[in-house]
Amino acid sequence: MDSIDGKAWAIMKMKCTMKERWDVKDFPFDRQHLKVQIENTLFDNTLLVFVADTKGSQFDDEEAIDGWEIENFKVLVGDNSYTTGFGDSSADNQVFSAFKIEMDIERDAWGLFMKIFIGMYIAFLIAIVSFTPHPSELEPRFGLPVGGLFAAVGNKYIIDSLLPESSSFTLVDTLHSLTFLSILMTLVVSAISLKFVDAGKEERALTVNRYGSAIVVASYVIANIIFVGLALR
Repeated sequence: MDSIDGKAWAIMKMKCTMKERWDVKDFPFDRQHLKVQIENTLFDNTLLVFVADTKGSQFDDEEAIDGWEIENFKVLVGDNSYTTGFGDSSADNQVFSAFKIEMDIERDAWGLFMKIFIGMYIAFLIAIVSFTPHPSELEPRFGLPVGGLFAAVGNKYIIDSLLPESSSFTLVDTLHSLTFLSILMTLVVSAISLKFVDAGKEERALTVNRYGSAIVVASYVIANIIFVGLALR
């Protein structure tokens, strides 16, 4: 501690472990707000008042959070009032000066997005391969979508194990539900086509297969673009 012009200057190095409830609704395109608050519980605001050094306060780019972009970094001060004397019977309440650090962090997410959703998209591709065999070929027409469905469910369980519990319907839930529904629709198209084949209406079966496959694929792609775009906003 140094004293200059009647003022005391002290340098302290602090390390904190933060535990916050994050909103993962748009994971992996989520944006979080972090807040660090520092108080000296030995001195109330009659003895110690923090003053923010807004000009000299910044973060080290080399020590920044890997995989995240930091925005709106700022330091500020304020007072925190407590309705207790903390054991001091002569005081009904105490007020402490607080130094606060706030920032927004946004995930650099595209690499992570592809890493965690690649299994889901491959599962969908496996399912739509079933549109290529003739509608009368029962085994590949129904076996491939079922295999893709199991792969998508397994991918969902893996991603859920990485995320904290959330009561909201997240982007992960939305995209996987969309995949499950699309795979179900491939089975519906195959079932309808097979019914027409059994009825001797092969041309109609091929028409249903052609238009049904186009609708399923186009709807899946468009819906993915919309939901991911909404998460990026």
